[in-house]
Amino acid sequence: MQFMLTSQLVVGIVLVFGMAVGYFIRQVLASHQASTNEFKIKSQLDAARNETKAIILAAKDKAAMLLDEVKKEEKEMKSQFMRLEDRLSKKEESFERKEQEIEKERGYLADELQKIKNAKGQIDELRQRAMGELERVAHMTETDARAELFKKTEEGHRSELGIMLQRLSKEKKEEIEKKSIEIMTSAIQRYARSHIAETTISTVMLPSDELKGKIIGREGRNIRTLERLTGVEIIVDETPEAITISSFDPMRREITKLALEKLIKDGRIQPAKIEEKVEEAKQEINERIRAAGEEAAYETGILDLPPEIILLLGRLSFRTSYGQNVLLHSVEMTHISGMLAAELKANVEVAKKGALLHDIGKAVDHEVQGTHVEIGRKILKKYGVAEEVIKAMEAHHEDYPFATPESYIVAAADAISAARPGARRDTLENYIKRLEDLEKIAVGFPGVKNAYAISAGREIRIFVEPEKIDDFAALQLAKDIASKIQSELRYPGEIKVNVIREIRAVEYAR
Repeated sequence: MQFMLTSQLVVGIVLVFGMAVGYFIRQVLASHQASTNEFKIKSQLDAARNETKAIILAAKDKAAMLLDEVKKEEKEMKSQFMRLEDRLSKKEESFERKEQEIEKERGYLADELQKIKNAKGQIDELRQRAMGELERVAHMTETDARAELFKKTEEGHRSELGIMLQRLSKEKKEEIEKKSIEIMTSAIQRYARSHIAETTISTVMLPSDELKGKIIGREGRNIRTLERLTGVEIIVDETPEAITISSFDPMRREITKLALEKLIKDGRIQPAKIEEKVEEAKQEINERIRAAGEEAAYETGILDLPPEIILLLGRLSFRTSYGQNVLLHSVEMTHISGMLAAELKANVEVAKKGALLHDIGKAVDHEVQGTHVEIGRKILKKYGVAEEVIKAMEAHHEDYPFATPESYIVAAADAISAARPGARRDTLENYIKRLEDLEKIAVGFPGVKNAYAISAGREIRIFVEPEKIDDFAALQLAKDIASKIQSELRYPGEIKVNVIREIRAVEYAR
């Protein structure tokens, strides 16, 4: 037991001694470690201080260099500013000298101007005195003297003036005619189209003459029904296998012809069937009208017209003027107007629209009161057509003034299209009346001995009394007669007024 206690005591002492030794060793090691770290830190601090000193020295050197450079630049800038200031001061002095010279020149010019005004006033005063003295001596004012001088000059050189005026008028007219003929001939040659005058009758061919009896019907009821519904006259004559439809309205003739063809194809010809086929024909004609309007617009390149205008345009395909189809006439005018406008540097689109729509009033002129020009203007305004187009179309019969260059072009194209040989036909009575009216206007002027209308009314030759009309008065007479014809008559194209003054000296030698 005692041994165990002793052993435990020894062990305890040994443990305490070991712990003390271990603690002492640890303290020694820690002290050594601390002295080593302190040395390292001190070394690093010394290195950092040295590096900082080197950086500061380098920065100071660089700053010194930059400062030197800035001072040099500042010195150069100051030198430039000094030079610039010197130049500006010299220019300012130069401007001041020039301003002083200009002021001196201005004063000199003002003095000279005043002298000129004074001299002019003196000259005017002297002129007035001289004129007053001349008027006193001549017993005649300046105006009277001028009139007397002109009168004597005219009397002394009347024949020369007449010859000169005639020559100038002829040369100018020839030049204008040559240019206009070139332009219009070019337009006509570029646009070639058939222009056959339409007639007032249509013919319907029949498979056999037996159908004539069916068309007439019992006691003529079928033919009376057809004439009542269509407003035409149906002629059943001796022509084999054919009947004739007569009417001045091409639309009525076409409806009747189409209805008859449908009845012949159906075979049942009776009043009820006639009414049905006439209605079908009217509907088909309406479709043709719309298609004709669209085709005309497409052919002329005018694609922005309202549908209502297109429909009215198509109705013109069933209207005629002196036998000329109005729609074909309008399309022809549109092409000619476009070419004329392009040659004359006018508005091509306005000229073409004005030409295409110039007779649009004829589509409804039998339904509405007024001339076709006035009706056409109202229609175009109603559907919002541009004002320049209305101005271009409204003057083609001179009912309205020519407001734009395009209005002259449309009127010229209208005359070209209407005056083509074969385009229109006229009755003998109207032809003779036009010739008589021309001759009547000419012989109504004093000094006219005889007047003859020739070349189908395109020229009138007037023979004057040479004792009453001299050469100078003959020129004026031709202008007066042409002006009166233009204001009182309506005619396509132009009329040449030819005044002839003839003197014959006859003597006999015996």
